[in-house]
Amino acid sequence: MAASRGARKARTPSALIERELLSAAEAILTRKGPGGLTVRAVAVEAGIAPMGVYSRLGGKNGLVDALLMRGFDRLRLTVEAGDEPDELDRLRACGLRYREFALANSHFYAIMFEGAIARERDPDGVGEHAAGAFGVLVRRVELAAAAGRIAAPDAVGVAQQVWGALHGAVVLELKGLVQTPDPLATYTALIETLLRGLAPPGAQGS
Repeated sequence: MAASRGARKARTPSALIERELLSAAEAILTRKGPGGLTVRAVAVEAGIAPMGVYSRLGGKNGLVDALLMRGFDRLRLTVEAGDEPDELDRLRACGLRYREFALANSHFYAIMFEGAIARERDPDGVGEHAAGAFGVLVRRVELAAAAGRIAAPDAVGVAQQVWGALHGAVVLELKGLVQTPDPLATYTALIETLLRGLAPPGAQGS
């Protein structure tokens, strides 16, 4: 009997199961889009009984919450990457990396910012992760202003304006509505227009 007990299969840790479910959900989101994300599909992809999605993540709502948190964390890591020595260059690069994230993670972007999955309630705990991503942009604005590279007495307000412009440009590109032949050149020009508008009084250019 002792040998039998010693051979008993160890239970899979709860955190590992949740990671497997999230990886399965991301794979389905990427492959089939938001419409393909169902509890059953995720369970089949992960090789776990559908009840496991409910017991571990609270069903579809909890699953989507976890995906949103993963998406915002990934966005934060993307836009804060880089070590450009000049604060204006760092702000510029932050904007360029925002587009890179959106294009590389279009299905994530759709559920994060376009309401691609209907919600029965407000997402739990997602706001903190979203604020973390936005906070990177706010910090970039603050540092550029402190270095005298831009004029931004209200860093949060300026960051909101910049994000609004970049988000609009990204959505147009994701929807195939850019009317110019080179979307990257158009997006880069938009960033330069924004930075010129934020130049300190009397600045001769950036």
